[in-house]
Amino acid sequence: MAKQTINIGTSANDGTGDPLRTAMDKTNDNFTELYNGAGVADGAVTTAKLADDAVDSAKITDGAIDTVHIADDQITYAKMGAEFTTAAALSGTAVDWATAAVFTKTLGANTTLTFSNVSTGMVIDLVISGDYTLTLPTSVKEITGTYDGTVSNLIQIVSTNGATEQWATISQEATS
Repeated sequence: MAKQTINIGTSANDGTGDPLRTAMDKTNDNFTELYNGAGVADGAVTTAKLADDAVDSAKITDGAIDTVHIADDQITYAKMGAEFTTAAALSGTAVDWATAAVFTKTLGANTTLTFSNVSTGMVIDLVISGDYTLTLPTSVKEITGTYDGTVSNLIQIVSTNGATEQWATISQEATS
C-alpha cells in the first residue's frame, strides 16, 4: 500500500478536506503498514536478542535491520576482533591489517613491506629491528622519525584513505 495522505483542505474549516472518519481510517491504514513492515502483527511485538543485549535500538526496513546502535558500555576488550587485540610476528613481508594490531619483525635482509586489507581509520603498530634497510609501501607518508636498525623501532601507521594513503611516525627505543 502507498502512503495515504490526509486531505486537510485549503484553509481551516473550509469543508474541502477529508471528513474525520476518512482521515482516521487513513491514519490506521498507515500505522498498520508501518507495524507490519517492522515485524509487528496483530499488536504482538516480537524481539530478537543481538550480541549480548548490546543493541539499544535498530532501524528496521522491510523486515531487515539496517542500522544497529550499540548501547553504552557494551564493547569490551574481550568482544573486540583480532585486528584490534592481536600481536603477530611477521615471517614474510606481507602485513595484513585485518589480522592484528601489532606486528613484530627482526630484519635479516633489506626488506620492503606490502599491505593488504587496509581500511580508512585503521591503525597498526610495527615493532621492527635489524640493521638492514626497511622500505614501507609507497602509500605511506612519514610524518616524523627515520628507521634505525641498530635499535628497536616503533612505527605507528594510520590509514587516512584506505589502501591509498597512510601516515607513519617512527620512534626508537631510548638509549641510556
